[in-house]
Amino acid sequence: MAGWLERRWYRPQASNGWLRPLAALYGVVARRRRRLYQQGVKSSWRAPVPLIVVGNISVGGTGKTPLTQALCGWLRQQGWRPGIVSRGYGGHSAHYPLAVTAQTAAAACGDEPLLLAQSTGCPVVVDPQRSRAAQFLLSHYDCDLIISDDGLQHYALARDIEIAVVDGERGLGNRALLPAGPLRESPQRLDEVDLVVVNGGAWAFPGAHRMVLQPGVPRGLDDQPAALAPGRVHALAGIGNPQRFFDTLATLGFDPEPHPLPDHHAICEAELQFGDDLPLIMTAKDAVKCRAFDPYNRYYLPVNAELPPAFYRALQRLLQPFRD
Repeated sequence: MAGWLERRWYRPQASNGWLRPLAALYGVVARRRRRLYQQGVKSSWRAPVPLIVVGNISVGGTGKTPLTQALCGWLRQQGWRPGIVSRGYGGHSAHYPLAVTAQTAAAACGDEPLLLAQSTGCPVVVDPQRSRAAQFLLSHYDCDLIISDDGLQHYALARDIEIAVVDGERGLGNRALLPAGPLRESPQRLDEVDLVVVNGGAWAFPGAHRMVLQPGVPRGLDDQPAALAPGRVHALAGIGNPQRFFDTLATLGFDPEPHPLPDHHAICEAELQFGDDLPLIMTAKDAVKCRAFDPYNRYYLPVNAELPPAFYRALQRLLQPFRD
């Protein structure tokens, strides 16, 4: 049912009119909740350091994680000491806040926070209460800037800069709110954020910056570079838009046998067995959940987010007041 409904979300002609009353109710609740924070009826915690939110207005993956990776690298080059907070979606810990290290189990912290901890070297803290995660981060690590991953709608944590990411292949779908469409907030919310980043594709938004995900060299689950010959492979992707990953492999000369999984899916060993000796290539986000499995003939494809100089110039202007 969920997969069928999601496919309809991304057909502009699919109005899903029978769900419109629920979408209207969802919109009323979402707008009222945000207004309560804006009016001070509900309180937001403000960090003593600049806080950047990276999020989206739609459900599912849009490219927030590779953008956060790129931001961490650029911010360090500019002399900032960034840390990351996240809800830790898909993870379940016995205690919070949870400091994430390269050795933390994905089942405890979630796949994206673990990938960020392993790939950026920045301190990462997860907690369903992001303000508590931010306070823990500042009290335990030498950070002078916080990135809140996937926190655009988490208004209990005040923010100084908002960056919204949109999948340029799927856009905003039928532009309807949940459950009639994929949107958490109305399309007009993009007019209010500081920066809009469009991840590939042809979808456009005035003033948006185009992000391109450049694939790297496939690596084994032991993180060693692998010389894989083009040809038939199994391709596994538990991300918001698996087809993007399969298409990327095809552009690299592979002939992928697609195995899509739900976003943040908890992978088990049996799901990596296909009864033949073809190589298996997965996303970097899926790989962090498979390191304990047999690494033979199993690989992942790293990607790097490339953004135009204009994006970083705009971000630098937004950060300048905190340098003065």
